[in-house]
Amino acid sequence: MWNQFFLLEEYTGSDYQYVGKLHSDQDRGDGSLKYILSGDGAGDLFIINENTGDIQATKRLDREEKPVYILRAQAINRRTGRPVEPESEFIIKIHDINDNEPIFTKEVYSATVPEMSDVGTFVVQVTATDADDPTYGNSAKVVYSILQGQPYFSVESETGIIKTALLNMDRENREQYQVVIQAKDMGGQMGGLSGTTTVNITLTDVNDNPPRFPQSTYQFRTPESSPLGTPIGRIKASDADVGENAEIEYSITDGEGLDMFDVITDQETQEGIITVKKLLDFEKKKVYTLKVEASNPHVEQRFLYLGPFKDSATVRIVVEDVDEPPVFSKLAYILQIREDAQINTTIGSVTAQDPDAARNPVKYSVDRHTDMDRIFNIDSGNGSIFTSKLLDRETLLWHNITVIATEINNPKQSSRVPLYIKVLDVNDNAPEFAEFYETFVCEKAKADQLIQTLHAVDKDDPYSGHQFSFSLAPEAASGSNFTIQDNKDNTAGILTRKNGYNRHEMSTYLLPVVISDNDYPVQSSTGTVTVRVCACDHHGNMQSCHAEALIHPTGLSTGALVAILLCIVILLGKLVLPASYLPMVRGSHCYCDTLDLSASPIKAYSLI
Repeated sequence: MWNQFFLLEEYTGSDYQYVGKLHSDQDRGDGSLKYILSGDGAGDLFIINENTGDIQATKRLDREEKPVYILRAQAINRRTGRPVEPESEFIIKIHDINDNEPIFTKEVYSATVPEMSDVGTFVVQVTATDADDPTYGNSAKVVYSILQGQPYFSVESETGIIKTALLNMDRENREQYQVVIQAKDMGGQMGGLSGTTTVNITLTDVNDNPPRFPQSTYQFRTPESSPLGTPIGRIKASDADVGENAEIEYSITDGEGLDMFDVITDQETQEGIITVKKLLDFEKKKVYTLKVEASNPHVEQRFLYLGPFKDSATVRIVVEDVDEPPVFSKLAYILQIREDAQINTTIGSVTAQDPDAARNPVKYSVDRHTDMDRIFNIDSGNGSIFTSKLLDRETLLWHNITVIATEINNPKQSSRVPLYIKVLDVNDNAPEFAEFYETFVCEKAKADQLIQTLHAVDKDDPYSGHQFSFSLAPEAASGSNFTIQDNKDNTAGILTRKNGYNRHEMSTYLLPVVISDNDYPVQSSTGTVTVRVCACDHHGNMQSCHAEALIHPTGLSTGALVAILLCIVILLGKLVLPASYLPMVRGSHCYCDTLDLSASPIKAYSLI
């Protein structure tokens, strides 16, 4: 029966706003029917005349709060209270009027854009909404315009996109901009409502500025004693950029001190620190001039047309004199001296001088902690080294001592140098047997049979090596039962001179062997080899020997051997020693302890 009604929002009249009229086909106008209303706002916002069916709005309506109301109407017989028709539903639509201004999604926008950007570079997009009905007229059609911020920025009227409008905006000249944007409905026509927002735009930095030194020349002073790595001074170039675009690297590109100094960058302060790279010497060079360069490590290619992103300055470094200790002409000295050198023999000399310009005189001394026995001494004036005791190479080959040089005018300034003295060998030791030799010969031995090989040692160390010779002592050379064969290789062999030996006649032979070296002066000694006569099997293996070996120290002299034998002869008498050997010991003196002949077996010995 009914469908819909339309109603303007925001009615401001003094009477109720008329909505429409409901009418039933059963209504004859006699007042027998009554109209009732239910649904959204019935009885409050909307009322109906129960007799006529006229509907009115009692209050001002706002489409933005509720654009549509759904209600139900019915005609009822007053007498019976029954509906004369089924209940009908209808709607009331609130027609929009332009009663809402555009509202931005943010009261304040913040945006950034790189400095030096091209015209038309996107900055930010602003958005405003209008609560009016977008489907009814232009009430909700919004357009944008810029009220503040020209000529630097512009805004697209339909999208709200803000772009740069001026070329080469420089952050170093101005960093912050405040732009005011207006949004107006009704398509921007007169009478439209509007709203505004503020956009704070910050220009971000790009590397468009090179570093610059505030001065062209710097001067620093440093003592010559400065250790490696010592900071001498700081220099700083300024850069109008910020962040990594303001980072600076320093380098030494030229100058006399290119290899003497270094420069490092302090990452926190962006300063260049000049440091000592090599040890300085005032006496060699007093002033250095450097060329130091400051450059940006992060360079943007599009700004290279502005010029090189680096700058240079001259650094002058003055080296100050420091009182230094004496300096030896060598880091170490090596000298040689023969072991037979007499006391006060000069070995060599050391030299040191004061490196300072004053050239103070120097005195020398030996560090006695390195020469406790005071074997060496030094002339305090000229540094000559000489012996103060006799030397022996066999006792100590090398002497390692320390020499001290001290400034006479300033004893606190002193230096030390190692001195290595090698003692050269002279032939002052005789060769001797390498060990004690005691061997045996079989009774059935044949002539020229080898029974023992001899070796010798010598404490000396000749330049050409050892060359030993072996021979029987003169007193035993004639009529000997054995012979010595020199092998010419510092060894010798003992050979038999006859066929067969009788241990009952002679059980032990003592062979005095002379060992000589081939150096100058020739040194020799006599050693004794004990040969026992033994019974052997047919393979030449010893089976038994009645007599015990005579034990004596290696290298016993011939005279001592003769004296020992003479004592034996006196004690044993003519029963043991044949008369033919008595002339060999005649005239010798022997001092012997008394022997108890009954307690020991009688033994026989021979020198041949």
